[in-house]
Amino acid sequence: MGEITQHKPVLLIAAITSRYLSAFDWTAATAGHSWGSIVKSSPIFDFTETEYYVASMGDALKKQFIAFERLIDPAAIAGTKHQSNSWERDFKSENSYPQDRPINIDPGYISEAKLVLVTTKDRDHRIYLTDGIFAEVTLHFRGRAWTHSRWTYPDYQRADFQGFFTECRQYLRERIRHD
Repeated sequence: MGEITQHKPVLLIAAITSRYLSAFDWTAATAGHSWGSIVKSSPIFDFTETEYYVASMGDALKKQFIAFERLIDPAAIAGTKHQSNSWERDFKSENSYPQDRPINIDPGYISEAKLVLVTTKDRDHRIYLTDGIFAEVTLHFRGRAWTHSRWTYPDYQRADFQGFFTECRQYLRERIRHD
């Protein structure tokens, strides 16, 4: 029988997608207030890998990742998706953008071994967590590089995204080593 141990803490991240630059600052301020100081921010990337969101969000979409200083217990990740969905509704109600969904906020975490995203959508490769939230291992770290699976979103396979995730993973490793 295996011995039950506590999981190491993980680095909370969020992916922000919008066509409105104000959405990135708004999310950073809102999430920072609830989830703690932001320790890393990626550049704002062009999001061109899919047209899935065009009908609800418009075109010329951008994407940015932010990572938070405070490490979390990975078991707490489901609650972050409920918060981010609430923030999406708040952003829409506070602004008069014509799109049904002017912002998308997807939380997840980075461990030493993987990048996990949470979602409300069930698929064959996702595990149910609680309260309508599912998790998927989007990338795993192997042989000093991120490796994707057949279901990994095309944008998460980008070298520039993965470069940011590597920076986040290194930050996490340093924190674990020194905490």
